[in-house]
Amino acid sequence: MFVRTRTSAALAASVLTALLVTGCGQSDDPSVATPSTSPTSAAPPSAVTTAPTPAVSPTPTASTPGVDREITVTIAKRRVTPPTGRITVDKGELVRITATSDVADELHVHGYDLGARLPAGKPGSVEFRADQTGLFEVETHETGLVLFQLVVR
Repeated sequence: MFVRTRTSAALAASVLTALLVTGCGQSDDPSVATPSTSPTSAAPPSAVTTAPTPAVSPTPTASTPGVDREITVTIAKRRVTPPTGRITVDKGELVRITATSDVADELHVHGYDLGARLPAGKPGSVEFRADQTGLFEVETHETGLVLFQLVVR
Protein backbone atom coordinates (compact mmCIF):
# COMPACT_ATOMS: atom_id res chain seq x y z
CA MET A 1 0.00 0.00 0.00
CA PHE A 2 2.85 2.42 0.88
CA VAL A 3 4.52 1.91 -2.51
CA ARG A 4 1.24 2.44 -4.35
CA THR A 5 0.49 5.68 -2.48
CA ARG A 6 4.02 6.95 -3.04
CA THR A 7 3.85 6.10 -6.77
CA SER A 8 0.48 7.86 -7.09
CA ALA A 9 1.85 10.92 -5.34
CA ALA A 10 4.93 10.98 -7.59
CA LEU A 11 2.74 10.65 -10.70
CA ALA A 12 0.46 13.45 -9.52
CA ALA A 13 3.47 15.67 -8.82
CA SER A 14 4.89 14.99 -12.30
CA VAL A 15 1.59 15.87 -13.97
CA LEU A 16 1.32 19.05 -11.90
CA THR A 17 4.88 20.01 -12.80
CA ALA A 18 4.18 19.51 -16.52
CA LEU A 19 1.09 21.72 -16.25
CA LEU A 20 2.91 24.46 -14.33
CA VAL A 21 5.72 24.83 -16.83
CA THR A 22 3.73 24.77 -20.05
CA GLY A 23 4.56 27.82 -22.10
CA CYS A 24 7.79 28.73 -20.38
CA GLY A 25 11.25 28.16 -21.82
CA GLN A 26 14.79 29.39 -22.31
CA SER A 27 17.77 28.65 -24.45
CA ASP A 28 20.36 26.40 -22.84
CA ASP A 29 23.11 28.40 -24.52
CA PRO A 30 25.34 29.81 -21.73
CA SER A 31 25.64 33.15 -23.57
CA VAL A 32 21.87 33.70 -23.39
CA ALA A 33 20.40 34.57 -20.01
CA THR A 34 16.91 35.78 -20.93
CA PRO A 35 13.76 33.67 -21.13
CA SER A 36 12.17 33.02 -24.52
CA THR A 37 8.52 32.61 -25.41
CA SER A 38 8.85 29.20 -27.04
CA PRO A 39 7.03 26.26 -25.40
CA THR A 40 8.98 23.62 -23.56
CA SER A 41 8.61 19.90 -23.04
CA ALA A 42 7.56 17.98 -19.93
CA ALA A 43 10.02 17.27 -17.13
CA PRO A 44 12.77 14.75 -17.92
CA PRO A 45 12.67 11.34 -16.22
CA SER A 46 15.63 12.31 -14.01
CA ALA A 47 13.57 15.07 -12.35
CA VAL A 48 11.48 14.69 -9.24
CA THR A 49 9.36 17.39 -7.61
CA THR A 50 9.42 16.99 -3.85
CA ALA A 51 7.13 18.09 -1.08
CA PRO A 52 8.13 21.36 0.57
CA THR A 53 11.00 20.91 3.00
CA PRO A 54 12.87 23.68 4.76
CA ALA A 55 16.54 23.99 3.89
CA VAL A 56 19.36 25.79 5.59
CA SER A 57 22.17 26.70 3.17
CA PRO A 58 23.33 26.60 -0.47
CA THR A 59 26.01 24.03 0.37
CA PRO A 60 25.85 20.27 0.88
CA THR A 61 24.60 19.24 4.30
CA ALA A 62 24.76 16.05 6.32
CA SER A 63 21.06 16.41 7.23
CA THR A 64 19.97 15.69 3.65
CA PRO A 65 21.45 12.33 2.70
CA GLY A 66 21.68 11.76 -1.02
CA VAL A 67 21.40 15.45 -1.94
CA ASP A 68 24.74 16.78 -3.18
CA ARG A 69 23.74 20.45 -3.29
CA GLU A 70 20.99 22.21 -1.37
CA ILE A 71 20.14 25.74 -2.50
CA THR A 72 17.79 27.90 -0.45
CA VAL A 73 16.26 31.21 -1.53
CA THR A 74 13.89 33.58 0.27
CA ILE A 75 11.78 36.25 -1.41
CA ALA A 76 10.36 39.12 0.64
CA LYS A 77 8.96 42.36 -0.77
CA ARG A 78 10.36 41.41 -4.21
CA ARG A 79 13.89 41.12 -2.77
CA VAL A 80 15.81 37.88 -3.26
CA THR A 81 18.05 36.55 -0.48
CA PRO A 82 20.81 35.67 -1.10
CA PRO A 83 21.13 38.26 -3.87
CA THR A 84 20.76 37.05 -7.45
CA GLY A 85 23.96 35.56 -8.84
CA ARG A 86 25.38 32.35 -10.27
CA ILE A 87 25.61 29.03 -8.46
CA THR A 88 27.82 26.34 -9.99
CA VAL A 89 27.23 22.61 -9.58
CA ASP A 90 28.93 19.62 -11.15
CA LYS A 91 27.18 17.54 -13.77
CA GLY A 92 25.64 14.50 -12.10
CA GLU A 93 25.00 16.14 -8.71
CA LEU A 94 21.62 15.71 -7.05
CA VAL A 95 20.34 19.25 -6.51
CA ARG A 96 17.49 20.46 -4.31
CA ILE A 97 16.25 24.03 -4.70
CA THR A 98 13.94 25.33 -1.98
CA ALA A 99 12.29 28.74 -2.15
CA THR A 100 10.01 30.59 0.24
CA SER A 101 8.08 33.65 -0.94
CA ASP A 102 5.99 36.15 0.98
CA VAL A 103 3.40 36.00 -1.84
CA ALA A 104 1.95 33.00 -3.67
CA ASP A 105 4.01 32.25 -6.78
CA GLU A 106 5.61 29.46 -8.82
CA LEU A 107 9.26 28.42 -8.82
CA HIS A 108 10.65 27.40 -12.22
CA VAL A 109 13.99 25.93 -13.33
CA HIS A 110 14.51 26.68 -17.02
CA GLY A 111 16.12 24.04 -19.22
CA TYR A 112 15.10 21.28 -16.82
CA ASP A 113 11.48 22.45 -17.06
CA LEU A 114 10.78 21.90 -13.39
CA GLY A 115 8.38 23.84 -11.24
CA ALA A 116 6.91 24.00 -7.77
CA ARG A 117 4.08 25.93 -6.19
CA LEU A 118 5.12 28.54 -3.66
CA PRO A 119 2.22 29.17 -1.28
CA ALA A 120 2.70 32.49 0.53
CA GLY A 121 5.06 31.98 3.46
CA LYS A 122 5.60 28.25 2.85
CA PRO A 123 8.60 26.64 1.13
CA GLY A 124 8.37 24.80 -2.17
CA SER A 125 11.12 22.55 -3.57
CA VAL A 126 12.35 20.86 -6.71
CA GLU A 127 14.92 18.08 -6.66
CA PHE A 128 16.71 16.81 -9.75
CA ARG A 129 19.88 15.27 -11.11
CA ALA A 130 21.97 17.97 -12.88
CA ASP A 131 22.45 15.90 -16.02
CA GLN A 132 22.51 18.76 -18.57
CA THR A 133 25.42 21.18 -18.79
CA GLY A 134 24.84 24.86 -19.38
CA LEU A 135 23.44 27.99 -17.79
CA PHE A 136 19.85 27.79 -16.48
CA GLU A 137 17.76 30.56 -14.95
CA VAL A 138 15.79 29.81 -11.81
CA GLU A 139 12.91 32.24 -11.50
CA THR A 140 9.43 32.94 -10.21
CA HIS A 141 6.62 33.05 -12.72
CA GLU A 142 4.05 35.41 -11.24
CA THR A 143 6.48 38.07 -10.04
CA GLY A 144 9.07 37.41 -12.78
CA LEU A 145 12.05 37.50 -10.43
CA VAL A 146 15.30 35.81 -11.40
CA LEU A 147 16.40 34.01 -8.23
CA PHE A 148 19.78 32.87 -9.57
CA GLN A 149 21.48 31.31 -12.56
CA LEU A 150 22.44 27.67 -12.20
CA VAL A 151 25.68 26.73 -13.96
CA VAL A 152 26.12 22.98 -14.52
CA ARG A 153 29.65 21.93 -15.53
